[in-house]
Amino acid sequence: MCGIVGYVNENQVMEESVIQAMMERIHHRGPDDGDSYTDGTASLGFRRLSIIDMSSSANQPMMNEDGRFILTFNGEIYNFHSLKDDLISKGHQFKSHTDSEVILHGYEEYGVEILQQLRGMFAFAIWDKQEKELFLARDPFGIKPLYYTESTKDGSFIYGSEIKSFFPYPLFIKRFNDEALAPYLTFQYSALDQTFFKGVHKLKPGHYMIYKKGQIETHEYWNPEFTETQDKLSDAIDSINEVMNDSVQYHKISDVKVGSFLSGGIDSSYITTLLKPENTFSVGFKEYEGIFNETNLAEDLSHQLGIQNHKKLITGDEFFKKIPEIQYHMDEPHANLSSVPLYFLAELAKEHVTVVLSGEGADELFGGYEWYRISEKQKIYETIPFPVRRVISKVGQRLPQNKITNFLVKGGQKIEEKFVGQAKVFTTEDAQNVLKKPYRNQHTPQQILAPTYKRVGKSNDSTKMQYADIKHWLPGDILQKADKMSSAHSLELRVPFLDKEVMKVAGTLAPSLRANNKDTKFALRQAARTVLPDEWANRPKVGFPVPIRDWLRQDKYYNHVKQVFDSDHAAQFFQTQELLRYLNEHYENKGNHHRYIWTVFVFLTWYEIYFIHDGEFPHSTGSLVEDRELVYS
Repeated sequence: MCGIVGYVNENQVMEESVIQAMMERIHHRGPDDGDSYTDGTASLGFRRLSIIDMSSSANQPMMNEDGRFILTFNGEIYNFHSLKDDLISKGHQFKSHTDSEVILHGYEEYGVEILQQLRGMFAFAIWDKQEKELFLARDPFGIKPLYYTESTKDGSFIYGSEIKSFFPYPLFIKRFNDEALAPYLTFQYSALDQTFFKGVHKLKPGHYMIYKKGQIETHEYWNPEFTETQDKLSDAIDSINEVMNDSVQYHKISDVKVGSFLSGGIDSSYITTLLKPENTFSVGFKEYEGIFNETNLAEDLSHQLGIQNHKKLITGDEFFKKIPEIQYHMDEPHANLSSVPLYFLAELAKEHVTVVLSGEGADELFGGYEWYRISEKQKIYETIPFPVRRVISKVGQRLPQNKITNFLVKGGQKIEEKFVGQAKVFTTEDAQNVLKKPYRNQHTPQQILAPTYKRVGKSNDSTKMQYADIKHWLPGDILQKADKMSSAHSLELRVPFLDKEVMKVAGTLAPSLRANNKDTKFALRQAARTVLPDEWANRPKVGFPVPIRDWLRQDKYYNHVKQVFDSDHAAQFFQTQELLRYLNEHYENKGNHHRYIWTVFVFLTWYEIYFIHDGEFPHSTGSLVEDRELVYS
């Protein structure tokens, strides 16, 4: 893990202090070294976390033999040894033993086609000083972030691993994107291609960009495919075990210590068993053993494998106190509750290792969510012609909502209408009702997802949902928090499930081998059972459950949130009487609104940091969460 940042400006030459200040904003991504390259047109900055080849010869920015191409790269290329051998055979000369240099010479040799050969996670920039052309690329799944903008006073171009690195650029125009808020309330993450900063965009996963003379060209080079040709369980088990063992072996390549995150679930347990590291790391919540705490299960498995397990139990005060710092690192508001325990987990791991392996991506590739399962009742109901079910659905929408009417309503809807991803927080109607008029817009979840669903229009419903999650939920939520929470502690997080070769195998599985009436991740669980005890292979998905519902019914946390909902900046965006109604009903146990409350609270915390205090790092003061004073530096 490292950090990259840079700009192209043909109008004027900036002081060296500008790129240095931009680099300093992402110092946490690479505390081991930092350097920059500047000419009359472009400036590239780099912060390094040393993982492979610890020598100075692996530092960046890195030039090819004749100095034409300059590279800055964030990530890891796991098949770099074989790529390096190929490039050496073609006459390229290497000065280091790092994977970074393979990209540089690979681009020199193959151009954009090098992307088809890379196996890893990456976001990189290559400046061609001869053609005055900038090449940017992002890995297939979006494991590593990459932002860009022309929202500058002179139209100059900026890119970087984190948006906050743009702020020291004197010509950058920082504006709030009004259109981003309404979709966020439903998705719980920044769901548009344009971020919460107007004019700042995310380069999409599996895409590359060419910037030259003020013109931007963006191209897709990779897209996940579901061929669904494999329907024999025994063959699927063999294929999964073979590709996962191969992936883990690649992902453990490092010149520094490697550990793994470990919960009581199957994904991290499978990875840990294949890796067999010296150390595993787990977190839970104090006073919630057995409900919001799986650390004992992780400790038990570690003991069986002969591994040292390190765990931490988080208190409510610790949780709330770190929220401003967490939202600062996120760059954009992010309301997945699991980001908070993940922050503490990364902090714990960094005390012992520099690299960790984690289980992200298994659910999306192998069918791990309940949504993907088509129940027997649904299958029977779907034998009724769709036009009939459609009429019943519309009638059901006008009736009091309960389990029966909900079943009938959804039974008459296409998957494109009812499935917007794993985190559906606010309904569209509730989001519009709680927002002030300027922030209501027509970016409905269905409109946002429509182009994605169109690409798999002839697929079955399970595949449509998985494809949508891989394209949106995975990079927008899961991988966003994984990258930002690990980088906050200068820790590199690797995800062996999110490998192109693993996707090839997952894509061959018939829907019945992914999520069926017996279980989710059916074939993956059977594969894991060959290396794990049954009690671990059969565990239901838990994720990172957080006792926020209970905390919001305790006085000090209720008062803490109420103070934010009563603020002037809350009134700028929201109908505050609606916010307080949700909060009070929840506090009085008259309703369960914790996800609505949390999603708004996170946004308001983020806005305070980035637009009231201009994006400065927040230091919480005092020992109690009632003290909301923040010190900015």
